[in-house]
Amino acid sequence: MVAVVSDAGPLIHLGQIHKLSLLKKLFGIVYVTEKVKGEVFDEGVRLGYADAEAIGKALADGWLRVELFPKHLLTSSVKLAEGENISLADAETLLFAVDKKAELLVDDKLLFDLAKMYRLRAWNTWTLLLESLRMDYVTSDEIKSAINKLDKMKFKLNAKQAQEILDAANIIEMHKKENR
Repeated sequence: MVAVVSDAGPLIHLGQIHKLSLLKKLFGIVYVTEKVKGEVFDEGVRLGYADAEAIGKALADGWLRVELFPKHLLTSSVKLAEGENISLADAETLLFAVDKKAELLVDDKLLFDLAKMYRLRAWNTWTLLLESLRMDYVTSDEIKSAINKLDKMKFKLNAKQAQEILDAANIIEMHKKENR
């Protein structure tokens, strides 16, 4: 399997809808930097967020792994953060994925676009859910439910985006029926 590095967003959002385990099914092992672990687990536990419990379990189970950020990339990460006006955590996550020749899980639009500039394959929560549908790990009803749940948790999509995701889910379902 290909190496995969995650930013905080997909871990938090999948944890909020009780679908974090999809990452293990899709990728086997997912890597995070110490800064991302701090955001999704340490800070989540401190604030009492339910998704932090699922993230803690993934860390304990060993499929979500923390790796130290390579020292040889420290200067580059600071320059990238300053030059692109992104957080140091985001810059480290991006450069960590580049260094590992990994795919990147990211919900932040700017970071997603930067990943593409660095020629990384990037996934967001919605493309992960659609791929999970294709693989029969979730149903289209679960995707609809995810849109509604995450909307209530301030991960809002506009009506057009939500409809595009639902249309994509319908196309995937149609292709699955044709191939049976």
